[in-house]
Amino acid sequence: MTAPVTKERDYFTDPTVLLDPYGYFEEMRPRGPICRLETHDCLLLTGFDECVDVLRNPIDFSSLNSLASSAFPLPFTPEGSDISAQLETHRDKYVGGDLVVTFDDERHTNVRALMSRMFTPSRLKANEAFMQEYAGELVRKAVAEGSCDLVGQIATPYVTMVIADLLGVPPEDRSKFEEKIAAGQTVGSIENPDAPTDTSALEFMGVFFYQYLQERMANPGTDLLSELATLPYPDGSKPDIIELVSLAVFMFAAGQDTSAKLLGNAMRYIVDVPGLQQQLREDRTLIPWMLEEVLRLEGSSKATHRVARRDTRIGDREIPAGTQVIVALAAANRDPRRWGEDANEFRLKRPGIKQHIAFGRGSHTCAGAPLARAEVSAILNQFFDQTSEIRISGEHHGEPGARQYDFEPSFIIRGLANLHLELVA
Repeated sequence: MTAPVTKERDYFTDPTVLLDPYGYFEEMRPRGPICRLETHDCLLLTGFDECVDVLRNPIDFSSLNSLASSAFPLPFTPEGSDISAQLETHRDKYVGGDLVVTFDDERHTNVRALMSRMFTPSRLKANEAFMQEYAGELVRKAVAEGSCDLVGQIATPYVTMVIADLLGVPPEDRSKFEEKIAAGQTVGSIENPDAPTDTSALEFMGVFFYQYLQERMANPGTDLLSELATLPYPDGSKPDIIELVSLAVFMFAAGQDTSAKLLGNAMRYIVDVPGLQQQLREDRTLIPWMLEEVLRLEGSSKATHRVARRDTRIGDREIPAGTQVIVALAAANRDPRRWGEDANEFRLKRPGIKQHIAFGRGSHTCAGAPLARAEVSAILNQFFDQTSEIRISGEHHGEPGARQYDFEPSFIIRGLANLHLELVA
């Protein structure tokens, strides 16, 4: 077991933590599954059970700080044993306070009810033809060239176009959004600690989505935006257009990052785990098993954040109202108490694998998880169909056992900035 650290590294700003967050979590694990950070006034949860307890308890824990993060102090002084009203009063002080990922209570329930209609199996099935066709086109071009940057040339345009097709974003606007997102700052940037999450790309897209929704209200079609424009909340009331714009923009942006990062992370394991690539080529039914284990080991989100709304407990530890908590998904998914002594190793068909929390747990579980799984499975099948071998470029990333990668500079996202592949037809 790793010895306790003498000097705590800053999870939010230290570039060495960015490169290897798992090493950081292993350093912190001996302090217990719940520990108070020295660098920030918040708790770090590395235990699987403890993380699940918090994620499944929206009554006592608010998601309002999930994008702002636990690095920033509350914008008010907590008063009393229940600060729910104070949090709502100060919602406009939080970055992303108008996005579904930060909502609580009835507001969250209402919006999630709309989202549950978005990513149904039948809806994904209807989108499958486009997914397959576009994935095949991208892979075919890359194979003809013999190499590619998986992240920039394939993953990003692929997931952008899939979610755009699903929502019904006009083809002529899709490249504008892709360019705006690519030019923007990553969510939870360690390079801009004073403002780590920039929402300007969402605001840019919001103008377009407002127009789309107005058009769908007047002339509904068969796409998701049309459904959004006409669906009521569970109580029969109608959401206003600003709420719908916020939801649509969030689904478009969030629906890209998870899938693109998952594809890049999965490809590292496919190539470098001995024998895995050949196993998957010969038996495609193993692809879902592989994806779940990659999600556990290298999920697209390292952590999310919560703030205690009421005096409560995590396990046997008292948690006063106002306490901010880092829910370290990546640490929980490698907790040896839950996954055994081989928790840091890739294991195909690991028992209980679908219990991982890469997509969260409870009411805020990622609504786009089925889409991410479907997208990545579809394009991996295209890679296997059109190649006889996939290699990671030694020139760009070094040889197996000594790989070097650039990661998105984020304390929230775990994903490669690029992944150069060599493709043998």
